[in-house]
Amino acid sequence: MKKLFGFLLFIIVFFLMNIQEAKAVEQDEREQMTVERMHMFQHMEGLTGVPWYYLAAIDQFERNIQKVRKDIPGKKGIIAITVPTRKWSGFLNPMQYDTHPSSILFFNGLGRDGSGDGKADPENDLDVLYSMARYISEYGFTEDDVRIALWEYYKRDKTVEIISEFAKLYRTFQTLKLEGHVFPIPLNRQYNYRSTWGYARGWGGRRIHEGTDIFAYHGTPVRSTSYGVVEVMGWNRYGGWRVGIRDLDNIYHYYAHLSRFNKDLKEGDVVKPGDVIGYVGSSGYGSPGTSGKFPPHLHYGMYKDNGIKEWSFDPYPRLKAWERQEKKRKRDKK
Repeated sequence: MKKLFGFLLFIIVFFLMNIQEAKAVEQDEREQMTVERMHMFQHMEGLTGVPWYYLAAIDQFERNIQKVRKDIPGKKGIIAITVPTRKWSGFLNPMQYDTHPSSILFFNGLGRDGSGDGKADPENDLDVLYSMARYISEYGFTEDDVRIALWEYYKRDKTVEIISEFAKLYRTFQTLKLEGHVFPIPLNRQYNYRSTWGYARGWGGRRIHEGTDIFAYHGTPVRSTSYGVVEVMGWNRYGGWRVGIRDLDNIYHYYAHLSRFNKDLKEGDVVKPGDVIGYVGSSGYGSPGTSGKFPPHLHYGMYKDNGIKEWSFDPYPRLKAWERQEKKRKRDKK
């Protein structure tokens, strides 16, 4: 029996070590791809004059929507940008999958040869990135010029706004590595919460609860959980004083029922994990200034955008994960 137990223990330890090694290899590969991706963006900036952070923002937006859209296949390679076939070759081009730069140009297609191999290949990372950069450069290089180019390409105001916010994040921090999260309430404060997403709500009509309520004392600091850009600040008759922040995963983070905002924060500002954005309160369920209709708490919601529409999902699992990760980081520092 002891031999069997020892053998089983050896198998379990061996298995766990292999998992950890595989995770480490996967992490190294991701980091290497990030480095190569940045080199490509900067290279294209040098060739075309289009700032690298706009190309990075478009690429990140496309990568996000490919993860949640069944009608858009995930693109292999370092660059995620996928140009629709007809846009690439030209809408009147009889050769739908044309890769000849001259005929694509004749039919006013977007595809260009960025790798120097004589082909305009929509599966080639350099060709795709160069083609997108050339397209944008035709409109100009100012922020307004780029926004016009993006609107003409995507035909959606929200997409233009999101990509512009991504570009602002990359421009501000000068890196693609903007990861990491924290719990929205400082861990040294008293709070409690449980999963309440999907529960029925009656005020203002029948609806479901699109978030998790984190109960804490009035005035407890509320922190941004991620890197992001402040999209919305102000009053909402349901959420009271609220802040909305968009992150690089196309997720809109909704912080509601605040007592007040961080006085130095405004719409359009860039935030990082841990930045104080406001303070716990009980505002909402009425006209501006209404407060006290329920105990003080933070309503935390998450909404995903897929390039067509936006929907809410349960933030509780992520909150638990961020809480555990932050506690572990604190223990590791000791």
